[in-house]
Amino acid sequence: MSDHGMMEKEEIFSKVLRAGRRTYFFDVRATKAGDYYLTITESKKFTNDDGSFHYKKHKIYLYKEDFSEFNEILREMTDYVINEKGDEVISERHQKDFKKDEFDTEVSSSNAEIIKSTESFTDIKFEDI
Repeated sequence: MSDHGMMEKEEIFSKVLRAGRRTYFFDVRATKAGDYYLTITESKKFTNDDGSFHYKKHKIYLYKEDFSEFNEILREMTDYVINEKGDEVISERHQKDFKKDEFDTEVSSSNAEIIKSTESFTDIKFEDI
Protein backbone atom coordinates (compact mmCIF):
# COMPACT_ATOMS: atom_id res chain seq x y z
CA MET A 1 0.00 0.00 0.00
CA SER A 2 1.31 3.49 -0.81
CA ASP A 3 2.28 6.06 1.82
CA HIS A 4 -0.80 8.06 0.85
CA GLY A 5 -3.06 5.06 1.50
CA MET A 6 -1.45 4.51 4.88
CA MET A 7 -1.83 8.18 5.80
CA GLU A 8 -5.52 8.12 4.87
CA LYS A 9 -6.14 5.34 7.40
CA GLU A 10 -4.30 6.96 10.31
CA GLU A 11 -6.57 9.29 12.24
CA ILE A 12 -5.05 11.25 15.10
CA PHE A 13 -8.32 12.59 16.45
CA SER A 14 -11.87 11.88 15.20
CA LYS A 15 -15.46 12.85 15.88
CA VAL A 16 -18.67 11.59 14.26
CA LEU A 17 -21.97 13.43 13.80
CA ARG A 18 -24.95 11.28 12.82
CA ALA A 19 -27.75 13.27 11.20
CA GLY A 20 -30.52 11.12 9.73
CA ARG A 21 -29.32 9.47 6.52
CA ARG A 22 -26.15 11.53 6.67
CA THR A 23 -23.10 10.96 8.80
CA TYR A 24 -20.31 13.51 9.10
CA PHE A 25 -16.80 12.38 9.98
CA PHE A 26 -14.29 14.94 11.27
CA ASP A 27 -10.77 13.52 11.23
CA VAL A 28 -7.43 15.09 12.11
CA ARG A 29 -4.70 13.51 10.00
CA ALA A 30 -0.98 14.04 9.52
CA THR A 31 0.88 15.17 6.41
CA LYS A 32 4.09 13.43 5.37
CA ALA A 33 5.96 16.29 7.07
CA GLY A 34 4.14 15.57 10.33
CA ASP A 35 1.84 18.60 10.32
CA TYR A 36 -1.89 18.20 10.90
CA TYR A 37 -4.87 18.87 8.64
CA LEU A 38 -8.61 18.18 8.88
CA THR A 39 -10.83 16.06 6.66
CA ILE A 40 -14.59 16.42 6.78
CA THR A 41 -16.46 13.56 5.13
CA GLU A 42 -20.19 13.50 4.45
CA SER A 43 -21.49 9.98 4.00
CA LYS A 44 -25.09 9.61 2.80
CA LYS A 45 -26.94 6.29 2.79
CA PHE A 46 -29.06 5.33 -0.23
CA THR A 47 -31.36 2.31 -0.44
CA ASN A 48 -31.62 0.38 -3.70
CA ASP A 49 -34.90 -1.06 -5.00
CA ASP A 50 -33.86 -4.55 -3.88
CA GLY A 51 -33.41 -3.39 -0.26
CA SER A 52 -29.64 -3.29 -0.37
CA PHE A 53 -27.93 0.01 0.26
CA HIS A 54 -24.87 2.01 -0.70
CA TYR A 55 -23.16 5.16 0.50
CA LYS A 56 -22.08 8.26 -1.38
CA LYS A 57 -19.21 10.15 0.18
CA HIS A 58 -17.94 13.68 -0.24
CA LYS A 59 -14.72 14.79 1.38
CA ILE A 60 -13.19 18.19 2.16
CA TYR A 61 -9.53 18.57 3.03
CA LEU A 62 -8.91 21.60 5.21
CA TYR A 63 -5.37 22.73 5.95
CA LYS A 64 -4.23 24.86 8.90
CA GLU A 65 -3.53 27.93 6.80
CA ASP A 66 -7.24 28.05 5.89
CA PHE A 67 -8.70 27.31 9.36
CA SER A 68 -9.21 30.92 10.43
CA GLU A 69 -10.97 32.13 7.28
CA PHE A 70 -12.96 28.90 6.92
CA ASN A 71 -14.12 29.14 10.53
CA GLU A 72 -14.99 32.83 10.12
CA ILE A 73 -17.08 32.24 6.99
CA LEU A 74 -18.75 29.14 8.44
CA ARG A 75 -19.71 31.10 11.57
CA GLU A 76 -21.00 34.00 9.44
CA MET A 77 -23.10 31.69 7.27
CA THR A 78 -24.57 29.68 10.15
CA ASP A 79 -25.33 32.88 12.10
CA TYR A 80 -27.06 34.30 9.02
CA VAL A 81 -29.29 31.24 8.64
CA ILE A 82 -30.21 31.21 12.36
CA ASN A 83 -30.87 34.98 12.38
CA GLU A 84 -33.01 34.82 9.24
CA LYS A 85 -34.93 31.59 9.90
CA GLY A 86 -34.36 30.68 13.56
CA ASP A 87 -33.03 27.34 14.71
CA GLU A 88 -36.28 25.39 14.31
CA VAL A 89 -36.38 23.03 11.35
CA ILE A 90 -39.18 24.07 9.03
CA SER A 91 -39.55 20.95 6.86
CA GLU A 92 -41.05 17.81 8.40
CA ARG A 93 -38.76 15.81 6.11
CA HIS A 94 -35.82 16.87 8.28
CA GLN A 95 -37.35 15.72 11.56
CA LYS A 96 -35.67 12.63 13.03
CA ASP A 97 -38.95 10.67 13.20
CA PHE A 98 -40.20 11.64 9.72
CA LYS A 99 -41.39 8.76 7.54
CA LYS A 100 -42.19 9.68 3.93
CA ASP A 101 -45.02 7.17 3.51
CA GLU A 102 -46.82 8.32 6.65
CA PHE A 103 -46.58 11.98 5.60
CA ASP A 104 -47.75 11.32 2.05
CA THR A 105 -50.65 9.13 3.26
CA GLU A 106 -51.63 11.70 5.87
CA VAL A 107 -51.63 14.52 3.32
CA SER A 108 -53.59 12.59 0.69
CA SER A 109 -56.17 11.35 3.20
CA SER A 110 -56.63 14.83 4.66
CA ASN A 111 -56.99 16.25 1.13
CA ALA A 112 -59.65 13.62 0.40
CA GLU A 113 -61.50 14.61 3.60
CA ILE A 114 -61.38 18.29 2.63
CA ILE A 115 -62.77 17.50 -0.82
CA LYS A 116 -65.56 15.35 0.66
CA SER A 117 -66.48 17.99 3.23
CA THR A 118 -66.62 20.78 0.63
CA GLU A 119 -68.84 18.68 -1.64
CA SER A 120 -71.61 18.83 0.95
CA PHE A 121 -71.54 22.65 1.22
CA THR A 122 -74.61 24.53 0.13
CA ASP A 123 -74.91 28.17 -0.74
CA ILE A 124 -75.60 30.17 2.39
CA LYS A 125 -76.44 33.84 2.35
CA PHE A 126 -75.60 36.13 5.20
CA GLU A 127 -79.31 37.08 5.44
CA ASP A 128 -80.03 33.42 6.35
CA ILE A 129 -77.88 33.62 9.47
